[in-house]
Amino acid sequence: SQPCWSEYLTTRIEQNMVVNCTCPISECRAQPTAAFICSIVSSEEIIAKYEKALLRGYVECCSNLTWCTNPQGCDQILLKDGLGYGAACSKCSWISCFNCNFPEAHYPASCSHMSHMTCAKCNHGFCWRCLKPWKPTHKDYYNCSAMVSKAAWQEKRFQDYNERCTFHHHAREFAVRLRNKVASISEMPKLRTLTFVLDACKVLEQARKVLAYSCVYSYYNQDTESVDIVEQQTESLELHTNAL
Repeated sequence: SQPCWSEYLTTRIEQNMVVNCTCPISECRAQPTAAFICSIVSSEEIIAKYEKALLRGYVECCSNLTWCTNPQGCDQILLKDGLGYGAACSKCSWISCFNCNFPEAHYPASCSHMSHMTCAKCNHGFCWRCLKPWKPTHKDYYNCSAMVSKAAWQEKRFQDYNERCTFHHHAREFAVRLRNKVASISEMPKLRTLTFVLDACKVLEQARKVLAYSCVYSYYNQDTESVDIVEQQTESLELHTNAL
């Protein structure tokens, strides 16, 4: 009956299980069509949830489509289209990385730099961003069987790069807050000339992000000559960024 179908489909939609759902009769594998579901379910709110579920399922099935990864929340769908490393969202301007699960583009650090890290000596796995172990049963990262002097040097080197990386991430957040504050007052007619400040904040945000991920790149790069060049460029960028 229609009431039974309506209750069944409404429940499936609310539980996010409507995509590929079948007839409630166990022997029947028929799937209700979109037209049938819309004719049975009368609630506009439930239909809206159903349409979102269809869209979500479609995006997840298409290898060239993905959602914007902005942690602040964005419902924009991005077309990969061979862009590879990342592209700016047309809605929120967030730059996502299409090659890994890291939530944003991380140039010049590679995708492997941003993923699961493993100690070469004791095989302890840990997260680069929070330093928490991937497996709770592992020992602390710096308590492996490597030589104490080498471990101490590696720890000091890590701490230096981590502090620099963290500083730039915090400075980037400052640029974002400043841009939002200026944007909120620039709506007043007399302050429209502050547009250049908004542009400067965007440049600051991008520069701080590059500086932060340059620390990751330099930490893992074993090519001394390459690191020296990057460090020189990073120092120059940092000077100009601080001046801005």
